[in-house]
Amino acid sequence: MTTDVRAEPATTPEPRGLLLRILPSASYAGRANVVIERALKVYSRGWMVIFSGFAEPLFYLVALGVGFSKLTGDVVGPNGQLISYTAFVAPALLASSAMNGAVYDATFNVFFKFKYGKLYDAMLATPLGPVDVAMGEISWALIRGGLYSTGFLVVMAVFGLLSSWWAILALPAALLISLGFAAIGMGATTFMRSWQDFDLVQLSIVPMFLFSTTFYPVTVYPGPIQVVVECLPLYHGIELMRGLTSGVVGWSMLGHVAYFAVMAVIGLVVASKRLGKLLLT
Repeated sequence: MTTDVRAEPATTPEPRGLLLRILPSASYAGRANVVIERALKVYSRGWMVIFSGFAEPLFYLVALGVGFSKLTGDVVGPNGQLISYTAFVAPALLASSAMNGAVYDATFNVFFKFKYGKLYDAMLATPLGPVDVAMGEISWALIRGGLYSTGFLVVMAVFGLLSSWWAILALPAALLISLGFAAIGMGATTFMRSWQDFDLVQLSIVPMFLFSTTFYPVTVYPGPIQVVVECLPLYHGIELMRGLTSGVVGWSMLGHVAYFAVMAVIGLVVASKRLGKLLLT
């Protein structure tokens, strides 16, 4: 008598179940803090990189305050009163510091992680979604811009360049400026194809730094040029900082705040959608 023994077919994991373990279940999982924690661990060994970004506007302030201000004398401030040229330039450099800290982190660093480090491919193979990655990277760029701004604000206080208690709001304003530039910077980076495209970043940042009333008021320009300058994001940041540090606060401040809020929303939406399109499809 023989027993009929039939081999059971080998079982294989269901493809759909495997995909669910690999791909995030949604575009947002509420875990952007994980991306920030990773950045903190990476920069804990490279803190000099952050310090170097703070030094540039500080050098500008010292050079202009010690040297150039001797040639210009006092200038008309936001409140119509005469102030030192150093006090006129310092808030603009504070806004520029917030911009630089955010933009360079959200462009150069993000591009390397995206194109060469393939870091976002690994992140999106976890429960993290594109919105988590975008929010995490933008938040870290905001933190970096906030660190630059905090250090520069302390220097301004030591030099006696803060003439109003409204200057307490200068740090939150700097964080808002960093948020707007970080979001737009990361969104733009998702369209870049090679390192040569970063010439466009410099082509945007340097003229904006020079011509957005950083070193002189907008009234020096002809009427049509004034309209163009007033559309630039750094101009709104500079006007916001000058008003807060000098105590000239009005309803127009809300317009500057709204400008950066819109920048942040547009940048976040574009960055998250582009990451999802490029890495998950």
